[in-house]
Amino acid sequence: MAATTMILLLLYCCFCNVFFLPSSAASSDDFLQCLTRSIPAEQVYTQSSSAFMSVLTSSVQNPEFVTNATVRPLCIIAASGVSHVQAAVRCGRRNGVRLRVRSGGHDYEGLSYRSVRAEVFAVLDLARMRAVRVRAGDATAWVDSGATLGELYYAIGTVNPGFAFPGGACSTVGVGGYLSGGGIGLMMRKFGIGADNVLDAMIVNADGELLDRGRMGEDLFWAIRGGGGESFGVVVSWRLKLSMVPSTVTVFNIAKTTDNGAAAAALAKWETLVLEPFLPELTIRVVLQGRTALFQSLYLGGCSRLAATMRAYFPELGMTAADCHELTWLRAMAFISLGSADAAPEGMLRRTNNLGTYVKSKSDYVRRPMGAAAWDALFSRWLAGNGNGILILEPHGGVVGSVVPDFVTPYPHRAGVLYNIQYGVFWWGDADGAAARRWLEALYAAMEAAVSSNPREAFANYRDLDIGENVVGGDGVTTYESARAWGERYFMGNFRRLAAVKGKVDPGDYFRNEQSIPPLLLPY
Repeated sequence: MAATTMILLLLYCCFCNVFFLPSSAASSDDFLQCLTRSIPAEQVYTQSSSAFMSVLTSSVQNPEFVTNATVRPLCIIAASGVSHVQAAVRCGRRNGVRLRVRSGGHDYEGLSYRSVRAEVFAVLDLARMRAVRVRAGDATAWVDSGATLGELYYAIGTVNPGFAFPGGACSTVGVGGYLSGGGIGLMMRKFGIGADNVLDAMIVNADGELLDRGRMGEDLFWAIRGGGGESFGVVVSWRLKLSMVPSTVTVFNIAKTTDNGAAAAALAKWETLVLEPFLPELTIRVVLQGRTALFQSLYLGGCSRLAATMRAYFPELGMTAADCHELTWLRAMAFISLGSADAAPEGMLRRTNNLGTYVKSKSDYVRRPMGAAAWDALFSRWLAGNGNGILILEPHGGVVGSVVPDFVTPYPHRAGVLYNIQYGVFWWGDADGAAARRWLEALYAAMEAAVSSNPREAFANYRDLDIGENVVGGDGVTTYESARAWGERYFMGNFRRLAAVKGKVDPGDYFRNEQSIPPLLLPY
């Protein structure tokens, strides 16, 4: 059962201002001609190009979004430099063609390469812009948005050992999307979320200008670090703060089954430990599937000290030194991402898509312990009979839960949050996904009493178009009021400020998708 859990887990991680004018066939042709004046023709893939579909699906993680019914882009622009990004924005604005921007990693609703609405758009693909610039002994690094977390980890771990970045568990996630949505991860209890550790950025705005932190201003810099960067422009690169880590860290995977209530008892104890202030260097995430809870740990220290800590505070898990793998931080990230202590870090450099597995996800935040009885009921009613369902619990607390000025970014799920829940369900091939979706929706409804409320919080990086039912105004455009249904779940009290920033930097709403931040135009 634990092996099946790991397989599904790996699958799961493998998401001058003027107003926009409607597009026409003529303006679409003009847009394409405009692009050719600044971007090599072989980097612009129109629908008639033989490579169009292979480029379109290169980072797609859900075949549901590349069916014959999917609204496809007018073209895909495979940018390889900042000038290409600027040209795409200027040509798009001039000719009424919107851009959807993808960094080449994951996108839970596919909004970086498809449109739910019938509109003319192009995809600006940043996967070729993937450089990581890091130097030995330097506590900072520049990374392009098109890099993956695996590429970032590999560059840091090989060039600058002793330093690390607090990113997520999945190596194929794109850096641009990860940071734009906030970025929760395995060391956030010690160092904060990914977006908390951004020192500078380079963004191409709606006028095609390239701005750094000084030129964009602190309001925009605040917004792009977790407020949905694609709403405000095209962030092409990020300057990151790196943190020192020990030369040896410790990881383990320990599975507990429902036999004799072991999984429920371990979960009940685990959720009381999350807010312990003296354990920020210890992260234990949990993956639930079938009758098994898989506890995955990253500890910034050696095995002997970890074993002593676990005996003192978490004896229910039964962890011993035999469960430990002492590794470098880089190899530890490979272990977590690839599922084996022998996994070579080079494996994190593979960019893979997943056109064989359908998946639907939702998310919640928990602010009070559920307790053993609730966990036991969740296993028996929802998980034991459905091996295709999965829950991933990401602990908060520590630094991420602190209210410290240096860590004030739009990610609002901090003080009082115990953990985030990611719900997922899979289906394959020609199977009808209706039953899988009904199971997920019923589980989500059943969890309402146990999770946060007013609003029921959700994570922006686990985008979910079911929230608010994609409500739009009478003209088909998302307004501030209609967007509050999902905006306040993702960003809580920060949503209004994000919309006000959007109103200043992109009042015409050029950078727009079904769940982008709408402009709130306030009087000066």
